[in-house]
Amino acid sequence: MNPRVAFVAAPLLILAYGVIRILDGLDGSRGPGLAWTTGHLAFVAALILFVPVFWQMRRMAGGDTLSTVSAAIGILGILAVSTQFVIDVVVGFLAVDHAGMSVLFDRIQAVPGVSIAVYDGGPFLFYIGQLALVSQLAVLRRVKVWTPFPVLADLLLPLVDKDLIPLGAVFLLVSFVPLAGQVSRTAGPVPVAV
Repeated sequence: MNPRVAFVAAPLLILAYGVIRILDGLDGSRGPGLAWTTGHLAFVAALILFVPVFWQMRRMAGGDTLSTVSAAIGILGILAVSTQFVIDVVVGFLAVDHAGMSVLFDRIQAVPGVSIAVYDGGPFLFYIGQLALVSQLAVLRRVKVWTPFPVLADLLLPLVDKDLIPLGAVFLLVSFVPLAGQVSRTAGPVPVAV
């Protein structure tokens, strides 16, 4: 896949997830059903695209130890978030209604280690790795100095209210479009942003 496409498609898929999530909740509950499944699959697709995004940002940062560790941390987070979303999709298929989903989620989260690895801790690695990579690129002047701030907004807005996920995705897109413009198909030097 062309890395340029991944830089644009990942935020757009998160935007789609956020909008579908809002629409799914208009009846007072989220899931199970088509909206639940479609939204979650859109987010999983975004996460898959973040793997080449992280490795491309690592390359743009020089592929040193710090960028490699940041990318690896981000990919561990991708695995955690992906696991969470796959669980959500499976629970959506198995449950008859929202109450049934809650029972299944309680059972899954009661398994030792699952809560911290998949729900409460592991997913933060995705966001830490992402912000670390973009910040490294800003420090190296490979992107504009403001680029990490929309990424940070994308990370913080859902903590305020999950209905702000679409707005956060727009911020992420704003920061990723210039990155997509810098991606080349070769492993040549990365131009410095001025």
